[in-house]
Amino acid sequence: MASVGASTYSLTKHIKNHVMFVILLNYIKPLSEVDCFVAEHRAYLASHYASGHFLMYGRQEPRTGGVILAKAPTRAEIERIIQNDPFHREQIAEYNIVEFLPSMTATELDSLKEG
Repeated sequence: MASVGASTYSLTKHIKNHVMFVILLNYIKPLSEVDCFVAEHRAYLASHYASGHFLMYGRQEPRTGGVILAKAPTRAEIERIIQNDPFHREQIAEYNIVEFLPSMTATELDSLKEG
């Protein structure tokens, strides 16, 4: 068995105490309204990257919404985090939360796998 470095181990241990989520945003207002809140939405995203909850984000193509890869101890915490999104506050997007436990990943993402 290969040796695992301390930083990889602590990341793995930290992630294993969390559940993974895919959060799908679907815009329900015109892009002209979406665009008014993009800067504030990006600041919201940045704060949750800093907290360690968000791992990846991107817009859907075509531009009908976004996708967030996130981790948290519970779904309730993700729901609480979403309440603070300006897109939620302004009723610009609907949210679909998919909870999952990663069992297979690319080598670069091994630390995200469950047990």
